[in-house]
Amino acid sequence: MPKWSGAGVLALLALVFLLAVPGEARVQAAKGGTLTTASAPSKALGENIAYNVYLPYGYDTSTDRHPVLYLLHGRGDTMQAWTRVKDVLDQMIRTRRIPPVIAVMPDAPWSERGSWYVDSRYTGAELPGRPVETALARDLVGHVDATYRTAPIREARLVGGYSMGGAGALRFALAHQDLFSAAAVLSPAVYTPLPPSDSSVRDYGAFGRSGEKFADDVYRELNYPALLPGLDPDLPLRLFVAVGDDEYAHPAPADARHDLDFESAALYNAARRSPAISAQLRVLDGGHDWTVWAPAFEQAMAELGPALSVTAPAGLSAPLFGTAAPDWAGGVAAHADGSFTTGFAAGGPVDGQPYAGRLDAVLTRTGTRSWTRQLGTEADERLYGVAALPDGGVLAAGYTKGDLDGRHPGNATDDAFVARLDASGAVRWITQFGAPGVADRLYGLGAAPDGGAYVAGYTKGALDGPSSGDKDALVARLTPDGQVSWIRQYGGAGEDKAYGVAADATNVYVTGNTTAVMPGTSALGGFDAWIAGYAPNGTRRWAASAGGSGDDRLNAVAVTTAGLAVATGTSGGDLFAAAYTSTGRKRWQAAVATPAADEGAAVAPLPGGEVEVVGYTKGRVGVMAGGADVLTVRLDGGGKQRAAAQLGTARDDAVDPFAEPNLYAVTTPSGKVAVSGLTYGAPADGDAPGNGDVFLTTVDPATGLPDR
Repeated sequence: MPKWSGAGVLALLALVFLLAVPGEARVQAAKGGTLTTASAPSKALGENIAYNVYLPYGYDTSTDRHPVLYLLHGRGDTMQAWTRVKDVLDQMIRTRRIPPVIAVMPDAPWSERGSWYVDSRYTGAELPGRPVETALARDLVGHVDATYRTAPIREARLVGGYSMGGAGALRFALAHQDLFSAAAVLSPAVYTPLPPSDSSVRDYGAFGRSGEKFADDVYRELNYPALLPGLDPDLPLRLFVAVGDDEYAHPAPADARHDLDFESAALYNAARRSPAISAQLRVLDGGHDWTVWAPAFEQAMAELGPALSVTAPAGLSAPLFGTAAPDWAGGVAAHADGSFTTGFAAGGPVDGQPYAGRLDAVLTRTGTRSWTRQLGTEADERLYGVAALPDGGVLAAGYTKGDLDGRHPGNATDDAFVARLDASGAVRWITQFGAPGVADRLYGLGAAPDGGAYVAGYTKGALDGPSSGDKDALVARLTPDGQVSWIRQYGGAGEDKAYGVAADATNVYVTGNTTAVMPGTSALGGFDAWIAGYAPNGTRRWAASAGGSGDDRLNAVAVTTAGLAVATGTSGGDLFAAAYTSTGRKRWQAAVATPAADEGAAVAPLPGGEVEVVGYTKGRVGVMAGGADVLTVRLDGGGKQRAAAQLGTARDDAVDPFAEPNLYAVTTPSGKVAVSGLTYGAPADGDAPGNGDVFLTTVDPATGLPDR
């Protein structure tokens, strides 16, 4: 521990006394947790397991359930070693850096305190091995769940340890994914491929067999390189590895790679390549002692603790749409009869439909009417919007690299297209348009009040006068019979794209982003988001920049029941939403920010002027499910947050490999919100075709969670 001079301690105490609020020290001290000693019966050992247990402040007077930390001591130490973190837990819980947790600190006296927390096969007369892993990972965990107010789910358990205990924590997390969701691995005594000849790992029988105290093949079998390939990505692990920069250095050059700083880095680099693990590595100033382990534990808890939850993550609904090839979400429409039409791009045949090649545009109706229609050419087709029509039909929009409408032979560049299908799935018309030889894409679709369509995207050509820059934002109006009524290009000297469009009887709103300044907007810094208002005849009435000094984008817009245009996207890495009047006046703005990436992708209007903003988060807003989760945020008519939640699978949801949202949402006639998007995982009650599939689920706006 750090050495303090007597004068320094007195000065520090005096300063604390002078700065303290009267009575605060007593109040804070009174809010600490309690440490007690207990024991758990172990069928595997045939004896009791002694342990210390930390119970958070207020445990005795509440009925709340708590996550549990299992903290494993190092070789030769006892269960008393971890009691020194009580003050850290008290402070982190008091300041809400972590939820109130229970900490269990088992004693491991077996093999004269060199068990390495594995089930030993050593049967020699001198300290024969014991089934320590089974005893702790099964008997102790079962006892704790039966004795204390815990939650018997993996999301509520973290295992940690230092030195030998670090090796044990790593082993428990990898070998028992069903039990633990996170591990704090501090100065782990793990060596690859084998420990050095002078390592104590060889001396206690932990990795022995029969009368042999150490067997190479047993060690390899139990070590982490053998476990990583078999991990289940649908049971994600969060791993925090920390080590000191002054750990013991082996004098023999041949053993230099076995220095724990080297081994910890090797562990981190192997673990981070597993699709089942998200890993962090910290190198701290200090050696193989508590000058490293104390701050490392606090850092580990700050990183891992907030994601511990006594509630299981909210999953996605089965079945998923898609094929065994890569698929992409393309929109969702909710019909008056309670059915849904889900749009997506598929890399193979769907429901027996003819497959044209590469990616086809697919529309699937589920509910009272069921049908599937696959539209494609030998080239790629992508959908970026589906909208319901009053007659039960649907509009769909996107782009094609082929001749989708039969009137563009030889086309090999992106063309915009809009299609209309009737209630039975029959194609009424397909309209394909664009500048010859250059890219034209549609990213947004909104139904017009008369049954026509408004679409938005970009063009690299000249569809409405000369191009202003690299790409111009594109806005177009189609009549109910599929004729292009007008096209407007909007842009400046940079790259300009439109992503969202929505309309009511008298206004059309378009959103996007730009790398430069567009007419009517101002430069804010980075890529700027923008929103523009148009008249139904295509006249641009106003435009405004949105966001801040970082990179910004507005992905979607919807008109609320109160007549405001609410747009959402990202600003500086946070989910951003803003409301505008029909004259372009900003009424309010709101944000959801975590330390990770957050972004809005869709807006669903709710009664009373409220909206459900749907996007993704890689952070924690509710209960984390995986890498990127679907994020739902209910905002009232004034932009105040009323509810927020996240849902998803153990893998990435709602976002594609390019870190862009692939997600859509619409209000249902019953007042729920239907959400469809891309997932790389599997629902809890179904299978996934694989390589990215499309989900459809409904959420309750009151909670933001799936409507079961």
